[in-house]
Amino acid sequence: MIYFTGDTHFGDRRVLSLDRRPFSSMAEHDAALIRNWNETVGAVDEVWHLGDVMSARAGDCTELLAQLNGRKHLIVGNNDTQATTASQGWDSVHHYFELREDGYHLILCHYAFRTWNQMGKKSINLHGHSHGRLKPLPRQFDVGVDAQELRPVSLDEILHRKEVGASTEIISEA
Repeated sequence: MIYFTGDTHFGDRRVLSLDRRPFSSMAEHDAALIRNWNETVGAVDEVWHLGDVMSARAGDCTELLAQLNGRKHLIVGNNDTQATTASQGWDSVHHYFELREDGYHLILCHYAFRTWNQMGKKSINLHGHSHGRLKPLPRQFDVGVDAQELRPVSLDEILHRKEVGASTEIISEA
């Protein structure tokens, strides 16, 4: 199974107030996100993290990644430092990636696009960065934890949720 997530911001106190995440401390926040991840993702599953993994002051990214199930791929976000991108535990690190999954052409980037490769051929843009605040275009989905109940999501879940901007033509193609 392949999952997508982003904007976890482990150890970044700003998300408690800016994104109104329902936790009284970063320790509670981080423990809940790790628990949600591991309840969703199995040991042999793949996860594409679409950026902004953790605060540079939050500790060792390699240690964090070792606590999270699955094979992990990073799409670099604006808050990901070299300490994060160079950490052991990533199967791959990219700034942009195109992936075929279940017959869909997926365009992965930390940032939402106004247009993207093969958009006219019904490709799908998965992104983070906007923390659930950006009105999506058809076939565009924010996979960040703020938009996805604080956990990684599968492509099937993304396509079948009744989100603002979800296109019925996507659902019928699967």
